[in-house]
Amino acid sequence: MGNTDSSGHEGFTAEERAAMKDHAQELRTAARRASRADKAAEAERDVLAKIAEMQDSDRIMAERVHAVITANAPVLAPKLWYGMPAYALDGKVVCFFQSAEKFKARYATLGFSDQAKLDEGTMWAAGFALTEVTAEVEARIAALVKQAVS
Repeated sequence: MGNTDSSGHEGFTAEERAAMKDHAQELRTAARRASRADKAAEAERDVLAKIAEMQDSDRIMAERVHAVITANAPVLAPKLWYGMPAYALDGKVVCFFQSAEKFKARYATLGFSDQAKLDEGTMWAAGFALTEVTAEVEARIAALVKQAVS
């Protein structure tokens, strides 16, 4: 009982704490916005600003992912989610882009939430590693986001 050994779970990493702070700030910012149209326009500007802050390879991929998603699934609204560009339907995140830099990973990720209709039998992918966004990758992303909102 009462074991004070600190060798176990150490809590959240610095990156996870930063993501939670980003999310809290996003919620405060969204609450201050006026109309729905104003909120949507500001949310997209926030996403584009976050993408612009990314390092070169992440920024280039995020810009292309953003363009593909907004062109192929216009019902998805861009917004920040835990400091990441995300795309929501009726306020619920369907997919998101996580830069490699954010969590010091070796690749960026295009992730899908349980809101995405990607069901394929009893098991399907909900996250995809990205090292480059080629024309072939853009086509796959386009198909995935169309399916996710169908």
